[in-house]
Amino acid sequence: MSDLIDIDQLKKTLQDFADQRDWQKFHNPKNLAMALAGEAGELLEIFQWLTEAESIQAHQDPDIHKHTSHELADILLYLIRIADQMKINLSQAIHDKLILNNRKYPAELVRGSSKKKYDQ
Repeated sequence: MSDLIDIDQLKKTLQDFADQRDWQKFHNPKNLAMALAGEAGELLEIFQWLTEAESIQAHQDPDIHKHTSHELADILLYLIRIADQMKINLSQAIHDKLILNNRKYPAELVRGSSKKKYDQ
């Protein structure tokens, strides 16, 4: 299966899912952001007590792999739902953010460093 995602189609699918359950009243940006944060917390739980080395090898454990897959899907679904509610074009937002990150973190100044601050 390809890793290509049709975000517009997924937005429609998620809207239909919410409509069929009369959940639109709960799907406001605040609630969706809180739900996304909760799912991110569940992702963190998977790796919480693993060492760095264990986390790097975690994809080899079928249970961890499956659990991680589910949490990432939940996070992405909430993210897309928030974008839809906020009328954000994710493709454009990602493109714009990558441009900003390239300006903020010039490779020649940040290569090999995890520091957030540096002199330009």
